[in-house]
Amino acid sequence: MIRRIDLRDGAAGAAPDYRTLVPRADFDVEAALHVVRPICDDVRDRGVDAIVEYSAKFDGVTRSDITVPREALREALAHLDPRVRAGLEESVRRLRATCEAELEADTVTHLGPGARVTQRLVPVDRVGLYVPGGVAPLVSSVLMNVVPAQVAGVGSIALASSPQKAPFSSYGSGLPHPTILAACELLGIEEVYAVGGAQAIAMFAYGAGPCRRVDLVTGPGNIYTVSAKRLLKGVVGIDSEAGPTEIAILADDTADAAFVAADLVSQAEHDPMAASVLVTDSTRLAEEVEAELDKQVAVTRHVERVRTALGGQQSGIVLVDDVPQGLEVVNAYAAEHTEIQTADAAAVAAKVRNAGAVFVGPWTPVSLGDYCAGSNHVLPTAGCACHSSGLSVRSFVRSVHVVEYSRDALAEVADHVVTLADAEDLPGHGAAVNVRFGRP
Repeated sequence: MIRRIDLRDGAAGAAPDYRTLVPRADFDVEAALHVVRPICDDVRDRGVDAIVEYSAKFDGVTRSDITVPREALREALAHLDPRVRAGLEESVRRLRATCEAELEADTVTHLGPGARVTQRLVPVDRVGLYVPGGVAPLVSSVLMNVVPAQVAGVGSIALASSPQKAPFSSYGSGLPHPTILAACELLGIEEVYAVGGAQAIAMFAYGAGPCRRVDLVTGPGNIYTVSAKRLLKGVVGIDSEAGPTEIAILADDTADAAFVAADLVSQAEHDPMAASVLVTDSTRLAEEVEAELDKQVAVTRHVERVRTALGGQQSGIVLVDDVPQGLEVVNAYAAEHTEIQTADAAAVAAKVRNAGAVFVGPWTPVSLGDYCAGSNHVLPTAGCACHSSGLSVRSFVRSVHVVEYSRDALAEVADHVVTLADAEDLPGHGAAVNVRFGRP
C-alpha cells in the first residue's frame, strides 16, 4: 500500500539532496493557471452572473443569490448537534487564547533627542476568508481563519464556502454546509457567500454584486483555489498557497506503530493527493506500521481516498541510518505537519527548523492541532514551510513606520542625507533637506 525509500548507508549517494529524494505530490499550480485564468477574468467582467454559472457547472447547484441569508445562519446554529457546538466552543476558546498571546504592541525607538521612529501595527481593513467544502466540510477552517482575524482587529470579514446540492435547511439547496454556517453564526460572521473554488477567490479580489473587494484572502483549498490565489496575488493580498495536506513523522524504535499508522491515515483521509510520510531508522517499526496500515485502512470510512493517498507517489516510508539523518530529511522536506515520536522527543523537536507546525511526543497527534490544540491548522504546504509561516494574528496585521524628527534632530543627520543622495545621483533628495536650513 505504501512504498519504501531507502536512504541508509549512503544509498542516496554523496551529499544527497533530500528535497528531491523524499516523496512529494505532483501539485503543479502553474499548470492549473490556464484553467483558472478565464474563470477569474469572467468573474471580474460579469460578476455574479459568472459566479452563478460556475456554481451550476462545478457544484451542480442553481441559485441566483450568492448571499447566505442571515436567518439560515441562525437556523444552522439552532440545529447544530450540542456536542459539536461544545467542541467548536472549546476550540475557539483555546485558539483565541493563543492568538491574544501573539498580539504585539507598537514599538517606539528613540534615536536621539527629537528623533523617534514608531512601528505601529495596523490590522487589515477587510479580509475574505475561504473555507473548503468539497471533499469534506472543513468547519474547523472557519475557526482557524476567523479567530485570528477578529483578535487582530479586522473591521470587515467576509467568508465564502462551496454551495452544496443537498437542501440542508428550509432555504433549500445551494448553501454551504450547515455546520460551516453554524460556526459562522457562533463567531458572529454575518457576511457569508455560497461560492467555491477559483470563482470565490476572484469574487474577493475584484468584488462581485453584494461582495465588496477585500484587501487580503486567506484559507486553504484545492489546486484550482491555490492557483487562483497565485494568479491574483498583487490584485489582492494572500496568506499562502496552502494545498493538499502533508504529514511527516520522524520516529525511532520507541514509537508505537499503531499510533504512527493512525496518524498517517488521519491525514490521508483529507484528500487523494494528501501526503503521508514516515521517516524512521527502525526496520522493525516500518514493518509494524505497514501491518497496522493494512488493518486500519481496511476499516476506515474513506477507504478508497486513503488507499489512493497512501499509495501515491507523495507518500512513503523513508528508511534512514539514525535520528540525526532523519532530522536532515524532515528539515529538507519542510512538511506542513511534522510529528516527532522518538526518545527525548522534545530535544529532537527543538532541532526541527522547517515545518508548518511541530507535534511533540506520542500524545500530540496532528488531529489535535486540526481542532483543539490552540494552534492554527492553516499552514504552508509543498515545502513552503522553509520560508513561510502558518496563519496567525500576524497574517492580518501590517506594520507601519511612523517617523518624527525635530529641527535639531534632522540637522544632526542632514549632511549624511545629502551625501548619500549625491552618491545615488538624486540631488533632489538632498535639496529637500537643504531647503529646510536655507542652504543652496
